[in-house]
Amino acid sequence: MSQTLQIEKANQLKEKPDVSTVSFGTVFTDYMFTNKYSPEHGWQEPSIIPYQNLELSPSCQAIHYGQSVFEGLKAYKQGDEVLLFRPDENFKRMNQSLARLSMPEINEENALNALYELLKLERNWVPDGEGQSLYVRPFVFADEPFLGVRPSRTYQFNIILSPVSSYYGAQLSPTSIYVEDDFVRSVRGGVGFAKVSGNYAASLLAQKKANELGYEQVLWLDGVNQKYVEEVGSMNIFFVRDGELVTPELNGSILPGITRKSIIELAEYKGYTVKEEEIHIDELANDLNSGRITEVFGAGTAVVVSPVGILNIHGTDYIVNDNQPGEIAQEFYDHLTDIQYGRKEDPFGWMVRL
Repeated sequence: MSQTLQIEKANQLKEKPDVSTVSFGTVFTDYMFTNKYSPEHGWQEPSIIPYQNLELSPSCQAIHYGQSVFEGLKAYKQGDEVLLFRPDENFKRMNQSLARLSMPEINEENALNALYELLKLERNWVPDGEGQSLYVRPFVFADEPFLGVRPSRTYQFNIILSPVSSYYGAQLSPTSIYVEDDFVRSVRGGVGFAKVSGNYAASLLAQKKANELGYEQVLWLDGVNQKYVEEVGSMNIFFVRDGELVTPELNGSILPGITRKSIIELAEYKGYTVKEEEIHIDELANDLNSGRITEVFGAGTAVVVSPVGILNIHGTDYIVNDNQPGEIAQEFYDHLTDIQYGRKEDPFGWMVRL
């Protein structure tokens, strides 16, 4: 059921920054969307209001028991139009995350319409520089003031916006990855498939360890056997093996990335063979050593495609493609970003134009 969206205008608008100098997630636009839930009335009073701090009780349940989920997507500028990449997929996945944490699901159509209205109001915040975009962060959290271990009765759903510059600058730059042998991210039956805030908190110690060892990212293994490749901390992972595209199959503990899904669909459209399968870490090492695997790259909203130049497995560094971006990674990065920025035809109907 559609709801009337209230809009409260700001008394004064912010000065817009030079986006090329802005660090990711540090500057926010003039407005935000907010929506509150109660068991008596459901989701009610959807509003666009001036960006502001939230008022919470110290006993807010999200703080104590972690009922919090989020999404991340981007808006792009093409001329006078604002383009969104597959926003319906984000709200569909958000509902999957909400269901897993016993939180009330949102109305996806209402959420999309609210996002569209917010972006229409903030269209001048969408940067038009090379590789720049407006990052969109929807999130839902429990806000009932109650120190009891049960699902909260009340919740907030908010959307905030942040202008961001290109992740790479002028060209792709390979990243280095450390395969984590001790800590695990998630197990099947847990919340690994959901975009749950606590998943990221649990990853920080391993990320710190990897950084101290000189690597930029962590590649997680499965939580039961610690033998099978799962995902990188902020992205899914792909391998080019014998000219085919291979990625770990979704198993309940891997986040079903929207960029991952898009690369698979684009690859099949372009005629590549794509395989989703279990990948044993020792077989991966053997295939890197023998040259069967010629490229490794990550896929996620922030980076789109991230080539991997160094992969540390059990203490041994494997250099991938001479630590240079591979042709296939570059091909998918170029094709996806060309669709996102409206430079190339969108045969899939992925883009929403405002």
